[in-house]
Amino acid sequence: MKYTVLKQEGNAKRAMMETVHGTIQTPVFMNVGTAAAIKGAVSTEDLERIGTQVQLSNTYHLHVRPGDEVVKKMGGLHKFMSWDRPILTDSGGFQVFSLSSLRKIKEEGVYFRSHVDGRKIFMGPEESMRIQSNLASTIAMAFDECPSSKAEKEYVKASVDRTTRWLIRCRDEMKRLNSLEDTINREQLLFGINQGAVFEDIRIGHAKEISELELDGYAIGGLAVGESHEEMYETIEATVPYLPKDKPTYLMGVGTPANILEAVDRGVDFFDCVYPSRNGRHGHVYTNAGKLNLFNAKYELDDSPIEEGCGCPTCKRYSRAYIRHLLKAKEMLGMRLCVMHNLYFYNKMMEEIRDALDKREFKEYKKNKLSGFTKGLDE
Repeated sequence: MKYTVLKQEGNAKRAMMETVHGTIQTPVFMNVGTAAAIKGAVSTEDLERIGTQVQLSNTYHLHVRPGDEVVKKMGGLHKFMSWDRPILTDSGGFQVFSLSSLRKIKEEGVYFRSHVDGRKIFMGPEESMRIQSNLASTIAMAFDECPSSKAEKEYVKASVDRTTRWLIRCRDEMKRLNSLEDTINREQLLFGINQGAVFEDIRIGHAKEISELELDGYAIGGLAVGESHEEMYETIEATVPYLPKDKPTYLMGVGTPANILEAVDRGVDFFDCVYPSRNGRHGHVYTNAGKLNLFNAKYELDDSPIEEGCGCPTCKRYSRAYIRHLLKAKEMLGMRLCVMHNLYFYNKMMEEIRDALDKREFKEYKKNKLSGFTKGLDE
């Protein structure tokens, strides 16, 4: 792996990351395909057409079904999905948070009840690394606990200390797995995760500690889980300076277009979020003037595209009225067209951010983009 910062404007970085599965231009938005597919019937060919650089899949969900051993027998995720560009796999650590009613945390790892059939599952640092090795993703994420932003400080500190111990175990197991002859991707990279809820001193201390482990990249986790936007931005601003400057910085699970612009300004260059696909499946689509809800009656006879001048496959061919009809009739095509547009919008925005950074015009670009979003439309 080689990560090179090409331009910098304030704290905002324009970089490139060379991997075994191709070069990633950053800042980048990773399109979320949790179970090795983008929800909304979006194919690999579609993702290539709309400028997707990286797909993200989830370790826990693929372990539950079809099973990581199945994926390994099929040649790994890239071959399984027919995708030859980079893939990042989330470690399953977020499910420690999201499936809190179905899990029990111990020092050795986490005991789950499957959300699908209730069967018992154990996942610790070594298990997460083995599953991700079977999946053969480009980038594996360390197994961690994502504490609630509302958790008591004493609990958060103990949780973060355990996450550090788990990270060391992840690093050691990843090194072992990458040395094995039957490992599909022996160049698999490992990103560590900074935690600490909204406690600045814990975040900074943890960032300093994990930076010493010389990992391939560093993520900020545990945000967009209940805290305010202001708390999120303050946490990012406090933490990023204590992460390595010569490694990629990834903000996990964030967020809205405005969130991304603010985080880029604070030094983040990797993003993922379910918003574009989730909102698209509910008829909510992004434009440069804000979000539209295509279920609204005012679009019944609207023959314009979702956004004039948009280069996505949806806007080149279909009207708001037709897409609204599909959504109202519960035709899957309606969801698909909305998801395609939203992912294109995110990918295009990241391209614009990179271009603005190349020209050292990011501050102006951010100001103009945010100003457009505030028009509101259907919000």
